[in-house]
Amino acid sequence: MKYDTADDKIIIYGMTDFEPTHVFECGQCFRWNAENDGSYTGVAKGKIINVKSEGELLIFSNTNQDDFNNVWYDYFDLGRDYGKIKKALNNHREISEAIKFGHGLRILRQDEWETLITFIISTNKTIPLIKKSVEQLSFCFGKKIGRYREKEYFDFPKPEDIFSLNTLDIRSCKVGYRDQYIKEASEYVVNHSEWINSIRSLNDEQALKELKRIKGVGDKVAHCVLLFSLGRYEAFPVDVWISRVMNHLYTMDKNSQEINKMALSLFGEYSGFAQQYLFYYAREVLFKNIKIKNEGK
Repeated sequence: MKYDTADDKIIIYGMTDFEPTHVFECGQCFRWNAENDGSYTGVAKGKIINVKSEGELLIFSNTNQDDFNNVWYDYFDLGRDYGKIKKALNNHREISEAIKFGHGLRILRQDEWETLITFIISTNKTIPLIKKSVEQLSFCFGKKIGRYREKEYFDFPKPEDIFSLNTLDIRSCKVGYRDQYIKEASEYVVNHSEWINSIRSLNDEQALKELKRIKGVGDKVAHCVLLFSLGRYEAFPVDVWISRVMNHLYTMDKNSQEINKMALSLFGEYSGFAQQYLFYYAREVLFKNIKIKNEGK
């Protein structure tokens, strides 16, 4: 991968498998927002960064080479050959259109704690409402990081930040009944300081079991944590969109657990990538005109 540094920018050349809209609008993250110039600004790892695509140039602004090497290279999964993944998945003709539509999608490597809480919030909420709740939680209880383009940005609150709150404080961020889940999750993580680190060393089945110790975490949320933060690419979260698209494309009537098993048998090590192509395609194309009230269900 060839790149240059310029002022506060990293400019990558020949990046054909990274389209910011696909990456940040595919349902895997909630702290990225589109700017008027077509770029996206987001917060991750306690830092503010702006991402823009111009042809085969990918421009990271408000960063430096050290952060690019130590933070963003892994966060954006830049070392992975997505052309190889798409080629393998295109053997499944049923999902080829989904891959074509989301061709610039990449799976982010997000913080485990933040992913856990944001996907607890996601249950029975639409993506715009999830984003509002996450931003409000960060604004009220997270550490201020700084300003960028005349806007203040805040880190996602740590477990100990939420531990000190009461449920009314948390509920004020429009998380609804999930206030108790978020509070109890913070208590569990604070009282078991090595719990998150320990999950990294477990196999997928053991990790799923551990994650579901947290109240409010079912199969879907646990699979999201595996896929979007722990790099377990056989994970296949099943929500209402995935259920619809899988049953539609494969002409079947299966429940979420059956769909999960079927996906693993079909897509194997690339199941998580297939899930993201399918989710994005279902939401933006196949069922775009169907209103689903509870997107995160």
